[in-house]
Amino acid sequence: MGVYLNPGNSGFKKIRNSLYVDKTGLIGMINRTIDTAQKLTCISRPRRFGKSFAAQMLCAYYGKSCDCAALFDDLEIARSHDYRKYLNQFDVIYLDMTNILSEAGNKEIVPYMKRKVTQELTDAYPGLKTDSESFTSTLANAVELTGNKMAAIIDEWDAPVREAPEIQKEYLEFLRSLFKNSGATDKIFSLAYLTGILPIKKDGSQSAISDFEEFTMVKPRKFGVYVGFLEDEVKTLCKDYEIDFHKMKCWYDGYSFRGVDSVYNPNSVMKAIRNDDFDSYWTETSAAVSLMGYISLDFDGLSKTIAELIGGIEVKVDTGGFSNDLVTFRNRDDVLTLLIHLGYLAYDEATGKVRIPNEEIRREFARTIRNVKRDETIRRVRESDQLIYDTVHQRADAVAAQVEKIHAEETAVLFYSDEQALRSVIKLAYFSYKDHYLKFEELPAGDGYADIVYLPKKDLPLPALVVELKWNKTAEGAIEQIKAKRYPEAIRDYGGELLLVGINYNKDGPEGKRRHTCVIEKIAVL
Repeated sequence: MGVYLNPGNSGFKKIRNSLYVDKTGLIGMINRTIDTAQKLTCISRPRRFGKSFAAQMLCAYYGKSCDCAALFDDLEIARSHDYRKYLNQFDVIYLDMTNILSEAGNKEIVPYMKRKVTQELTDAYPGLKTDSESFTSTLANAVELTGNKMAAIIDEWDAPVREAPEIQKEYLEFLRSLFKNSGATDKIFSLAYLTGILPIKKDGSQSAISDFEEFTMVKPRKFGVYVGFLEDEVKTLCKDYEIDFHKMKCWYDGYSFRGVDSVYNPNSVMKAIRNDDFDSYWTETSAAVSLMGYISLDFDGLSKTIAELIGGIEVKVDTGGFSNDLVTFRNRDDVLTLLIHLGYLAYDEATGKVRIPNEEIRREFARTIRNVKRDETIRRVRESDQLIYDTVHQRADAVAAQVEKIHAEETAVLFYSDEQALRSVIKLAYFSYKDHYLKFEELPAGDGYADIVYLPKKDLPLPALVVELKWNKTAEGAIEQIKAKRYPEAIRDYGGELLLVGINYNKDGPEGKRRHTCVIEKIAVL
């Protein structure tokens, strides 16, 4: 076994020996591409979404350096008709580009890879004829010598594009020589599997390696079920380890794709189980460090968009112009598209909208937004903080005035025509709530559904807020509805102070006079 040629099964064996969810169905999907026109596959996912686990699994399954049946016989792939046909049948060239970058240094990466793979090939096959002028010729000679084509597995393929842009051109040319030369590619490889954070880098209007089938966070297509953990998988884990499933869903669910409704962050689910603690494990990834830089970029409308997202509003985005790198941004949409690929935003292909997926990521946004230095962002944070203060201290006129201000600023984006539009304005106005409250919308309560409920986080001496919205009625009527339909029943176990907040918008109010009104009433401790 080598490092770059047939690395063996030690990586996958460690995965199997720990908390494990069977994702070997992925192997069956790759098997169906072998020696077909679709044999080149590129999967892009955020950090900590199992990319390297999948790469190590494929190395163990395809690599012919050892018999790995014991690792797979009890898993889903063993039920596939072609399970034995491809098990341990290939010479696998495995390139972990993050490790190679650290070992080789930026300037030497391509010669380093060629040298190391060639050396391990000659160690494995002493009679191999090498070609110092052409790496692909050396690989072709190895195939001719062994009578077997190869499998290429490249983990974090985009690390040089992200971290060493000065060698990007040379590196992409190296990949082209392997995978864009149809004659050589077909002769050498039965399959190639690339993982990365970003989709394949565009070269002008075309992909740099155009023959790859790409599956991204925007369009995972048939691989959507392998982006993360599915709901049934998480339910089983929670049952087996006696973990609160509903908390798990709130913290780590939120991604969805066509045909796949609930996808969970696998790394965070695993850590929550191991630590018996729901927390934001996102801060442990290097992606978290970069969030501030992206949301601080000076594009028109970006600050307001981030406030909308934190407030729980879904935002339209055009993903088509993204250049698939970390430096080329033309507008707000490019920034939002990058945040989809990094896992900070969940994308709905049907609506073309993005949202913050779950509690874990909301906390990262809420934590980061306070350190952004743009004047507009600072103003929005301060105004939202003040609104929460005014609400808690029952300053109804000040609350109505701030909601009026947000309405005036956002009318062009949030077309004001019903209670749903009013709700969008309220969510935007209170967008900094995450520092103090958990938010629930359409919460089943009493004889109906409470519009918005803000429940203070544990140990904070704040009142709960039950907010009812009205359109062309009265704020007083909103309060009466809260009482009549017993909305406080939704949080009867809370046990602290409770404020009823009624907000009304009168679209036919007198010209020049405030159209929003607010009434805040404290009720007895439940």
